[in-house]
Amino acid sequence: MPADASDPGVFPQVGYAIGRQCGNAVVRNTLRRRMRETARFMAPTLPRGTYLLRVGPTAASLGRTEFSRLVTRALLQSGQAGTSAS
Repeated sequence: MPADASDPGVFPQVGYAIGRQCGNAVVRNTLRRRMRETARFMAPTLPRGTYLLRVGPTAASLGRTEFSRLVTRALLQSGQAGTSAS
């Protein structure tokens, strides 16, 4: 949900949901780090608000470039959906 533009100090806040079906702790932490890296890169272009990124079991098998492309697309679509509702 987008934050009010007049609220000071509010920025895109991103949460990460990675279930155990994605792999062991090492795999899940790697996926989380990849999502964080992409979200950090995208943050200046995203509307302020709260985002939740969730990945499925096939995420671990994706290459770094494809994974980043899909996370970027999800963030952009989510940001657009949040701004059109207000």
